[in-house]
Amino acid sequence: MRDKANAGVSRRQLLLSSAAAFFVAATSNAGATIIKGAGPFKPFDYNPPETLGPAGWYYFTPDEGKAVEAMVARLIPADDLSVSGKDAGCATFIDRQLAGSYGNFERLYMKGPFQQGTPEQGDQSELDPRHRYRIGLKAVDEHCRSALGKVFAELSADQQDQVLKGLESGDIKLSGIDAKFFFGQLLGNTMEGFFSDPIYGGNRDMVSWKMIGFPGARYDYRDYIERHNEKLDLPPLSIAGRPEWTARN
Repeated sequence: MRDKANAGVSRRQLLLSSAAAFFVAATSNAGATIIKGAGPFKPFDYNPPETLGPAGWYYFTPDEGKAVEAMVARLIPADDLSVSGKDAGCATFIDRQLAGSYGNFERLYMKGPFQQGTPEQGDQSELDPRHRYRIGLKAVDEHCRSALGKVFAELSADQQDQVLKGLESGDIKLSGIDAKFFFGQLLGNTMEGFFSDPIYGGNRDMVSWKMIGFPGARYDYRDYIERHNEKLDLPPLSIAGRPEWTARN
């Protein structure tokens, strides 16, 4: 007669062998095939990306749009590597994001209670991105008008840089929103717009992808996995399937 330990081992072996047999049977009947080239389906048939048209502002007022364009132009100034954040469409990207589900944090719990969290807990603000920009842009223009006699978009490039530095450091105090918090929101969204897929309004002409040599949202990279230390020179490809996608505002 077997003791309990041996009986346990036997049951365990039986379960493992049964699971292995099931796995072999399932994989043998799966009929998997390797697909190369274009996928046998249309992109986003079941989960289309949230996109809006290329023209006009969808959330920003005209004055807010001018302010954000001026800000992103200074956060990413034009140089010998790329165009400015404005010319790359970063303001357009932010506007389209605010007009979509991101703008009101539709997919997040926003009922409170709201308390100051630790850095590890991340964003705990009761303000969704739409309100952050509406309050923040108004407060920045109020500060600029009071301190410099003009709204942000009308300042010189040097003055705009000084205002942005003041927001980043917190030396400038804004009405209704923390300056450093607003600056972090603006900077993060600007970087997202600069490196995003052009289908979302930023990264016009795939300027950032071309700058860093990123080949884009290609369906299949298996032919290139083993090609180390080699410049491939693949033209970037949008998730829309267009090699030279351009979003115009």
